[in-house]
Amino acid sequence: MFQEFKTFIARGNVLDLAVGVIIGGGFGKIVSSLTDDVIMPVIGKITGGIDFSSKFILLGEIPAKYTGSLTDYAGLKKAGVAMLGYGSFITAIINFLILAFIIFLIVKQANKLMPKAPAAPAGPTEVELLAEIRDALKKG
Repeated sequence: MFQEFKTFIARGNVLDLAVGVIIGGGFGKIVSSLTDDVIMPVIGKITGGIDFSSKFILLGEIPAKYTGSLTDYAGLKKAGVAMLGYGSFITAIINFLILAFIIFLIVKQANKLMPKAPAAPAGPTEVELLAEIRDALKKG
């Protein structure tokens, strides 16, 4: 069983996948930083200083022992208050769209660099095949 596992791990596809996951995780952090630290502040500036990360709707009661700010999303979340954090969701959507677009560009470029597969040689048409069958039937 160990030998089978060793053979499985040694395959190129598994190693390529592992490298892809590791690089993808790092790349995801870069895109998250781009979204959180560059794009969302610009969108906030354009929209009059709105900080999307702190946009939420309270759905439950605030505990009596909570002493933090009523506009602190992270603090309220840590206190266990039920909330609908639509600002974080908008940020996640923008993050996903940026990541998907960058992956699209990478795949598009990779497809351009890949050698084209040779075209399959053209065979006889259906009419030609039927004519051959007809001729063979006439002979024998």
